[in-house]
Amino acid sequence: MNMFCYQCQETAKGEGCTIRGVCGKTEDVANLQDLLIYVMKGIAVYAEEAKEFGVQDERVGLFITRGLFSTITNVSFDPEDFEAKIKEAFALREDIKRQLFEAYQAEKGEEYNKELPDECTWYSENSNDSYAKGASIGILSIEDEDIRSLKELLTYGLKGIAAYVEHAYVLERKSEEIFAFMIEAMAATVDPEKTVEELIALVMKCGEIAVQAMALLDEANTGRYGNPEITEVNIGVRNNPGILISGHDLRDLEELLEQTEGTGVDVYTHGEMLPANSYPAFKKYEHFVGNYGNAWWQQNVEFEKFNGPILMTTNCLVPPKDSYKDRVYTTGVVRFPGCTHIEDRKPGEQKDFSALIEHAKNCKAPEALEEGTIYGGFAHEAVMGVADKVVEAVKEGKINRFVVMAGCDGRHKDRAYYTELAENLPEDAVIMTAGCAKYRYNKLELGDIDGIPRVLDAGQCNDSYSLVVIAQKLAEVFGVEDINELPISYDLAWYEQKAVAVLLALLYLGVKGIRLGPSLPAFISPNVLKVLVEKFDIKPIGTVEEDLKAIMAGK
Repeated sequence: MNMFCYQCQETAKGEGCTIRGVCGKTEDVANLQDLLIYVMKGIAVYAEEAKEFGVQDERVGLFITRGLFSTITNVSFDPEDFEAKIKEAFALREDIKRQLFEAYQAEKGEEYNKELPDECTWYSENSNDSYAKGASIGILSIEDEDIRSLKELLTYGLKGIAAYVEHAYVLERKSEEIFAFMIEAMAATVDPEKTVEELIALVMKCGEIAVQAMALLDEANTGRYGNPEITEVNIGVRNNPGILISGHDLRDLEELLEQTEGTGVDVYTHGEMLPANSYPAFKKYEHFVGNYGNAWWQQNVEFEKFNGPILMTTNCLVPPKDSYKDRVYTTGVVRFPGCTHIEDRKPGEQKDFSALIEHAKNCKAPEALEEGTIYGGFAHEAVMGVADKVVEAVKEGKINRFVVMAGCDGRHKDRAYYTELAENLPEDAVIMTAGCAKYRYNKLELGDIDGIPRVLDAGQCNDSYSLVVIAQKLAEVFGVEDINELPISYDLAWYEQKAVAVLLALLYLGVKGIRLGPSLPAFISPNVLKVLVEKFDIKPIGTVEEDLKAIMAGK
């Protein structure tokens, strides 16, 4: 076995990738990711200990956040990137260790005599050794299946939180409480004394922190760009050369729009950037055309046809084909060998997109994939603005059930289930969605109910928070204390670790009866799954016919 990774839904055979990731990452990158996580756990152990002596270094929370984000599926495929991060991690670990030793000695009058747990003590700057060590301290190094399952579930939840926290941090919002929990939880994953019960408590706490992280990002996005408005988004093209921006980072879009204004270059969103079209701040740009294409996994075809350069701002990069690789630019935590990387902005400055813009000027206009418009912008403020119509439709029996079909899309043929379910839902059912799962049904002709579209798109995966807020508000309106009493069913699709964070957030909020698909996570052991089933009634998706009957019956 050259590597082992089972953090995403498409892991090989539903068990784990052992030769090369289905996502495209090599064994070297997989092992370097394991090593980076391993060293960050060591940083967290020392940082937790140092906190008891009043030593808190703000670099720790931010480094762990960005480090975890870089290991999410389809983010960075560059071994040199991880080698650099690992060296930085070792240096930070030694600095935190030094601060701890000095603080301990100052308070106790004696030398600090504790060391890291055995699994965190290895140190080498030899990159060849790093690959080998990354393989030996990976996921399977924890023998107890249930302990391993809970620690991985916690780690993947932290990765999802890290993505949302990084997005908020870019917009100058941060939470010391969230950083503190991430450090505490990372340290706990190498504590051999942690029991199953203690780890379950931490996993639930992770759900609580995930809610805080999504709320923080919601505040950051809406505070800077306004509350999303119900919007008809163009999905056609114009005759100008264009730049396609994909990922999730709204500040990158903001700066790109400013720098392309007046250049004759149009800007289009792709994938999870679609919701950006509904923010008021971006609507003033006449060269902001609309959305091009569909979910992330179709980019090998769609990027080919776009003709112009593509900017990848966060996760969801598919290894590019040679035919268009020279048009793919990365930024932030995203990297791919051979692709031009746009460096981070310096304090008080913007990122420099000039090379990208000059490239676009020499490209043909995008090839049309489709035409027309689709609706977006149904975040919590927009839905609350038409809440009276929604409530009236429910009371009059025109809306019988809301079906939350949020989460991720992916390549598996089994995901046709979500399209078929949407097509077969009765006309008195409304779909609430967020994330790229929407692309399975957001272009279907499903009509509306008294002017309310039957697909309410709240936005990106992090905007699942909006769906929670909407459910809580509806509970208030209908006078129920438990949101599970509402006519809302949850049928979620997952792919990567941000979806894990969203799931834990829903569990923390007490949502029960969630259907999860297209398959259950490989990293969940039978005993841990049993706990989730017994406590939260989590269940795998079944057939469309069976699930449709159960959903409409409120089961």
